[in-house]
Amino acid sequence: MARKVIIDCDPGIDDAVALCLALFDPRLEVLAVTATEGNASADQTTRNVQAVIEQLDPPRYPRLGVASPIEIPPPTFAWKLHGNDGLADIGYRVSELHHQHLSEKVICDVVRSSPDQVTIIALGPLTNLARALRRDPELATMIGQIIMMGGTVDGIGNVTPTAEFNIYYDPESARTVFQSATTKTLVPLDVTRKVTLFLDFVDQLPEETSRAGKFLRDILTYSFRVHRQNFGMEGIQLHDVVAIMLALHPELFETEPMAGDVETQGELTKGATVFDRRPRPEWQQNMEVATLVDVPAVIDGMIRGLRLAGT
Repeated sequence: MARKVIIDCDPGIDDAVALCLALFDPRLEVLAVTATEGNASADQTTRNVQAVIEQLDPPRYPRLGVASPIEIPPPTFAWKLHGNDGLADIGYRVSELHHQHLSEKVICDVVRSSPDQVTIIALGPLTNLARALRRDPELATMIGQIIMMGGTVDGIGNVTPTAEFNIYYDPESARTVFQSATTKTLVPLDVTRKVTLFLDFVDQLPEETSRAGKFLRDILTYSFRVHRQNFGMEGIQLHDVVAIMLALHPELFETEPMAGDVETQGELTKGATVFDRRPRPEWQQNMEVATLVDVPAVIDGMIRGLRLAGT
């Protein structure tokens, strides 16, 4: 039986590729895709979620959730990686939708309709999950599992010296989710950085004559170009796709139970994920954290999964 999932995301190129992987894999039943602010504004990520779904035209359309802004968003530089609109500045047009619902309401409704059966795969800032947990305090006991892409164990960030983007963007919400009584697995930068893709990856995608093939080639070609121009990098890392791969192929990862929290105040460390890894830890373990990954197998799984979208 297919695994019921909600994908909470802030498209973003890697979010878009992750959606392509998830929406066509028969092992996942994507009940909802909820937008959250992050790689672009709340209005833009809401449009981007809809644009990705409409461009891919999956066999089953999920419910969509609307993002709402956080109170004081931090300064970020996501446009350098994803474009001003979050999706390679291609300018996808979307249809007008009526009766839209906030992402946190959609999360609550879907989880309550299938208690203990829904996995939430969080690929962006954890704003929606924190709001859903506050909106419905009983929800924590009804979520089957949360898989989160974010944070670091080694303390080396990507948006500040110590913080990963998703956690840094809304550290208070991340802390709420980390401390919640939910079953959680964290996929940190320590693991996702190991999965580097080079330009030959594009050649193994679905043919450009398919909807998915054209969409993927457009956004990934842009990604390779801006990584080279802005950072002098020949390879890219699709962090969010690695999190989807953990949901699909947990056997390709090793995880370790850890006690984790989020720094919300530090002048130099705001948004840092902190783990009590002392020989005699005093914090209680509250999540599994991915620590090792079979890189060749994960890349092969990405290619095979994305090809499903082109059939």
